[in-house]
Formats: sequence, C-alpha cells, structure tokens
Amino acid sequence: MIGRSKSPAYRSVSTRNGYYCTCVAFGGIQWYYFQTHLEGTRDRGERNDAGHLTRETMALLFDPLPIRSITLKNRIAVSPMCEYSSKDGFANDWHLVHLGSRAVGGAGLVFTEATAVSPEGRISPEDLGIWSDAHIEFLSRITHFLKSQGTVPGMQIAHAGRKGSTQKPWVGSSKLSQEEGAWVPVAPSAIAYSDKYPFPCALSKEGIRGVVEAFANAARRALEAGFRVLEIHSAHGYLIHEFYSPLSNHRTDEYGGSFENRTRLAREIVSAIRKQWPEHLPLFIRISATDWKEGGWDLDQSVELVKQLGPLGVDLVDCSSAGLVPDQKIVAGPGFQVPFAERIRRDTGVMTGTVGLIETKEQVVEILAKNQADLVLMAREFLRDPYWPLRAARELGHKISWPAQYLRAAPPDTPAREPLDVETFKAKV
Repeated sequence: MIGRSKSPAYRSVSTRNGYYCTCVAFGGIQWYYFQTHLEGTRDRGERNDAGHLTRETMALLFDPLPIRSITLKNRIAVSPMCEYSSKDGFANDWHLVHLGSRAVGGAGLVFTEATAVSPEGRISPEDLGIWSDAHIEFLSRITHFLKSQGTVPGMQIAHAGRKGSTQKPWVGSSKLSQEEGAWVPVAPSAIAYSDKYPFPCALSKEGIRGVVEAFANAARRALEAGFRVLEIHSAHGYLIHEFYSPLSNHRTDEYGGSFENRTRLAREIVSAIRKQWPEHLPLFIRISATDWKEGGWDLDQSVELVKQLGPLGVDLVDCSSAGLVPDQKIVAGPGFQVPFAERIRRDTGVMTGTVGLIETKEQVVEILAKNQADLVLMAREFLRDPYWPLRAARELGHKISWPAQYLRAAPPDTPAREPLDVETFKAKV
C-alpha cells in the first residue's frame, strides 16, 4: 500500500504456492495485492527461492552509490514514513529515536517523514515541519546522530495540498473540525479529494509563488540543519501531484491544461530549490508514476517529466504511484512499482529508486542485478525490523560495520562503525 492508510480493513483469501490475495479497503479505496506467507517475507523458510543468486550477486545490496559529492554506503534507504508525532512542526525525541535506530541498523540513507514547508501544507496538525528557523535546532541533533552512524541524513519536503487539514490516522479518517484546529487547504482547483476531506481553495498565482518560495526556504533550512540529501514530495495526491494530473487540475491559466502547463509548478520548484541547495549535494524527487485511473497521470507523462527535471538538477527519481483519487484501481503485489523505476531509468538516463511491498533481500538484489533501479527504499519492513541491513549482511556472510557498542553481538571480526566524513560525505562500510 502507498501513502497514509486510514482505518484499513483487510480481507484475505488463500491461493496456491503460499500466497494470499488480499483486499485492503481504506478511505473508500480498495487495493488488491498478492502477499507471501510471513515466513517467506521475513527471509525464512523454503519459500524464498534464491538459489539462482550467487554470493557475489547478493553483495550488490552493499555496493556504495555515489551521487554528486555524496557516497551512500549501500543501496538501502529508509523511505519517508509519516509519524504524526510533532507539535507545531517541531521534531522531538520520538523522531530522534525512530530515525536514529534505523541508522544504527545500517541503512545508507535515512529520510525524515514528509516535512511540511508551511503550516497549511501539513496533512495533519501533528506533521513534522520546516517552515520556521526555529525547527532547525532539534533537526540538527538528529542529523548529527545519523552522521555518527555513517548514514547520510535525508529530508523529504512536502505540501499536502487538498489532502491537508485531516486527522492523524489512528484518531480517524476525516477532515478536522474547527475544535481540532482545521484550516482551509489549497489546491490547483477547488475540487475536494472526497466528501470526507475538506473543500480546498484554488491557489491564485500569488499563492503559487508563495508555495515555490516556501519550498526554496525549506531547502535552505534543511541544509542548515545538516541534511545532505533533499527529496521533493510530488506524489500520492499531494499538491505538486495535484497540479500534474488533469483529474485534479482544471485550471485554464499557464498552470493548467497542457502537459507543459500542468508540470510548470514542478519545474519552478526544482529551479528555486537548486538556487538554495548546493550543486554538490543530491536532489531527489518522489513521483506517482501513474494515477491508476483512466484519463489521469500515467507512466508516459512521468517519463517526459523526468526528461525535463534532470537538466534542472534532479539526480534521482523515487518512483511510487497512486494516491490522487479515491476510485483508483490498483493491482499491487511484491515489487509492483519496480517496472516504473525501470522504465524511467532506461528512457531518461536519470537514476531511480523503487519502493512498495519490498521486504526481502532477494527482492532487493534482483532489482539491483537487473538494473531496474539504483536504490531501494523500504518502509514497513523497517518498522518491523530497524536492523534489516545488519540482519541481511549477517545471513549473507557479508561483513559490514556495526556500532562499537554492539560488537559483542556481531559476527567475528566485524569492523566498528565509523562516522560519516563531514568533508567527503563518504561512509566506511
């Protein structure tokens, strides 16, 4: 599943070969996907058919990945995951422990959750924020710890658009009441996501300029806080994605209508960020490669968009999908979004990352061995196992560093973890 699930209901039916066909319903959306038995997805038992993968091939997991001046120590990244645990946008001890534990676990790159560039750009009142200089101090503490573990700290910056002013998922799945601090969200057009979401206000041209400026200012603050990879969130039905898609963008000015017009905001945001974000540091963008609905945004348009964004300074495209409309029809399964990353990588020459129902080391290695993506981002599996890279390396007999404090539990002759070199931005594996 992609995006933020709210009050999900599951229905599973057993099929052949140890798989379940599962229907997940939430927020009026139904997702159908195939899921392996638990022992298969967690790298245990005979269901992991990895006999065709050699030890050398499996080691691709731990190949360094150079991007501009940064070198990630492996191909495993912690995907942005909303925590809904902030007050007034401020990071706190939860974020330090959540992100820090994944760095201890050996991920090469750890992203914050979608971090709002403005108060009205939040999904919920509890979202992390980067709209104020006051947010920088605690975020700096987090990046300092991530670097101490040889992990590159990344921030995803975002604007929720018409999907803002809603409850955090474990409270409910509806728009906020006035008592809960509701605000009027903004969008390309005054079209609500669903009847459970608030009715948005269409952005004026002045408002669009304000959004571009907010993203640029967020990039400056992220740099000051010590982040070394920046990702623009333009997926999952949030503001920039809303501008891309003709399903949500009914404008008749220079920001609506044609492909060039609908993608104008993305180009303006990338260009504005690159004026604040140093040339030697990587810039990623997350996109929904398709809306999974006829007449909406699709993979062909995604390829054309990336062809435009690469020359503007985007180094890697984080390929996800969906989230724009509640009546999308998705057929999901293990690695179901990998073909999007493969096509964009092949047709544009821009590096890609892939995400979505990727749980096992065999999946990751197959993606890398087939050159389907350059980086694999994992989310729910890191919630289940913050030390996934350490476990994968141990099972493969591949030597990677452990924190010195944990060496007593590490395989023999394991090297002690060294911090990220602040001059070269390279980590020793």
